[in-house]
Amino acid sequence: MFGKRQAMRFAAASALAGLAGPALAQAKMVFKASDVHPAGYPTVAAVEEMGTALSAATNGRLSVQMYASMQLGGEKEAIEQAQVGAIALARVSVGTLGPVVPDLNVLNLPFLFRNTEHAQHVLDGAIGQELLDKVSNSPTANMIGLCWMDAGARNMYDTKHAINDIGDLKGLKVRVMGNPMFVDMMNALGGNGVAMGYDQVFTALQTGVVDGAENNPPSFVFDNHYQVAKFYTLTEHLIVPEMLAFSKPIWNKLSKDDQALVQKMAREAQARERVLWNEYQAKALAKMQEAGIKVVTIADKAPFQAAVKPVWDKYAPQFADVIKRIQAVQ
Repeated sequence: MFGKRQAMRFAAASALAGLAGPALAQAKMVFKASDVHPAGYPTVAAVEEMGTALSAATNGRLSVQMYASMQLGGEKEAIEQAQVGAIALARVSVGTLGPVVPDLNVLNLPFLFRNTEHAQHVLDGAIGQELLDKVSNSPTANMIGLCWMDAGARNMYDTKHAINDIGDLKGLKVRVMGNPMFVDMMNALGGNGVAMGYDQVFTALQTGVVDGAENNPPSFVFDNHYQVAKFYTLTEHLIVPEMLAFSKPIWNKLSKDDQALVQKMAREAQARERVLWNEYQAKALAKMQEAGIKVVTIADKAPFQAAVKPVWDKYAPQFADVIKRIQAVQ
């Protein structure tokens, strides 16, 4: 009897350690998910809804537990945690993922897309799938690229003065995502690019460590940056998509059927997030108006586009073929 009990304990321990592989396919699994944005934000809500759908489809066997509002750190930390299997789902910007999977850096080129609609058409097609596969097949990423999430267009905002033209950026210390391409972009525009984790931006704006940052209207409003930065300029210099990535160590423990189910639910989450995004962006713009934020529209973006030519000269040649394909998408 004692021997049998020992054997049972060993089997249970082996399963927990991931040694039982396929046996885990039928085990109850809670996928930890991380997002830097608060509850209710489109990416947070879409992943939570994906969890509800997974739970319904598997009678509660698979579910998602969301850690929003940077509870588990910034995006860099989310990537690192997904890589080692500490969390299952990391919703991260391609800006942060670019240094991990260099092929994605094509999407980080300033003024690559004509507008957000053009970006959606690219990501919904063959190019979008190829880039997700680049993550899944990367020997170093250790993640599966599940789907894309809209993040709108990124614009400049600051605490000092309105940016009415490119000259107004001169000398401003502007936070950018931790990617050398963005530091180079900001420097080319005349500002001083400061790479910094998203979790540090509010305090950095408040204390004057940086004068400004750049992001979409919902992030600016719902992460409270509008409380300290009163000037927002619609430069639309970057349309950087976000990705929902899945930890490869955890993915490899799932059955083929469960993997297919997660991928199906992720595609539905992508479509759902886009609807939520449009609603949220409208709310953010209304709240900016209410709060008296000075919103500037740049009528002529040509000086901005011309200024980032050195960035294109440095980074674009390696992506020449895919850039040609992106520009051809209608």
